[in-house]
Amino acid sequence: MGAARAAGILAAVVAALVLPPAVLGLDNGLALTPPMGWLAWERFRCNTDCINDPKNCISENLFFEMADRLVADGYLAAGYEYINIDDCWSSRTRGDDGRLRADPERFPSGIKAIADYVHSKGLKLGIYGDYGNYTCAGYPGSLGHLQTDAQTFAEWNVDFVKFDGCYAHPKDMDKGYPEFGFHLNQTGRQMVYSCSWPVYQIFSGMTPDYASIAKHCNLWRNYDDIQDSWASVTTIIDYYGDNQDVLIPLAGPGHWNDPDMLIIGNFGLSYEQSKAQMALWVVMASPLLSSVDLRTIGPEYRAILQNRAAIAISQDPLGIQGKRIFKDKGIEIWARPITPVVGEYYSYAIVFFNRRVDGTPSQVSVTIHELGMLNAAGYRTEDVFAGQSYGVLYPADRLKVDVNPSGVVLVRCSAVPARAFGRPPQQQLQRGGRPFFTTTRPRFF
Repeated sequence: MGAARAAGILAAVVAALVLPPAVLGLDNGLALTPPMGWLAWERFRCNTDCINDPKNCISENLFFEMADRLVADGYLAAGYEYINIDDCWSSRTRGDDGRLRADPERFPSGIKAIADYVHSKGLKLGIYGDYGNYTCAGYPGSLGHLQTDAQTFAEWNVDFVKFDGCYAHPKDMDKGYPEFGFHLNQTGRQMVYSCSWPVYQIFSGMTPDYASIAKHCNLWRNYDDIQDSWASVTTIIDYYGDNQDVLIPLAGPGHWNDPDMLIIGNFGLSYEQSKAQMALWVVMASPLLSSVDLRTIGPEYRAILQNRAAIAISQDPLGIQGKRIFKDKGIEIWARPITPVVGEYYSYAIVFFNRRVDGTPSQVSVTIHELGMLNAAGYRTEDVFAGQSYGVLYPADRLKVDVNPSGVVLVRCSAVPARAFGRPPQQQLQRGGRPFFTTTRPRFF
């Protein structure tokens, strides 16, 4: 073998070892249930005016305060563990060493000091980057610096990376996002990887390679940014309902569709609408990343975010994303299979969603078997927000709920083992099997 040929083969072997193979997937063992935490963007945006608005500007003080509130006010105990910095944290230019650096005036202690602080509180730190030349707000992007930025985040002890896609060509993302994930893996530090990969391709007219996206990302954005309005929330809900056949098979432990932040407790949603967002996000197996001022949120909205029964549905270990099974005349029904699984029967979380605005609650009446629940021993049924028990309902029993305008009723139907209640007389349907969902039309009064 000639020296030149040997050198060429050696170079190819080295390249194969150091360059990210196209087939290499994310391997971090994280996000086995949808991540929960707090994210700065929707509420605080890119407010960098710390002279005139020091309490609300993007600065280390804001994140120190929010970390304190997550712990002191019960959010961490409820499962909200990530505190995530979004855009506008960095200097306008990289350092002389080519590395990202925090704005020295707004983040004088540096990102690692924030990480150390939140870790001391039992929390985890997230940070924002962008695959393109610049972030969406015009700060340095990671294009050309993917390995360096992944290593920098690891050295700062970051636990979560949100990677946006402004100022990048959508066609390049099929290579670029997996490459950055590869570099995150290579650091040896476990970091949740949140991608904006598909949304930029969808808006450019491309069809995303969802198999690759689900393989390389822990969560990913499919649709536009959420705004502080009911119209924005319902538009996102519509998108996920209308595209559920494509999106649902992608979700599961370690990889989740992300409809964006919870805006509960801000300015745009009523109390009923806030419960609706929480219920739909829970049933869609969405990440629960709240973006609200935790220092001023009202207690009724805090109670929605910390509702343990709703969070238990969100964090169900099966990781099955729910779907819309009925839509007509302003009424929707969404259902998600959850634990416990009894024999061949799932338990279910059901959302009755009233999109009407005619000023009076709508009563929805539907039998348990019409919702796809055929367990002969029945389902222990509870209203998640009201805490009301309906007792054990059998397949032929009818569940009636009053749903407020632009509101929801979220119920948990837990399958009962046959040995607990036996077979109730005159209640058995002769159908077998366990359908995932049915589409029988409920009655409305």
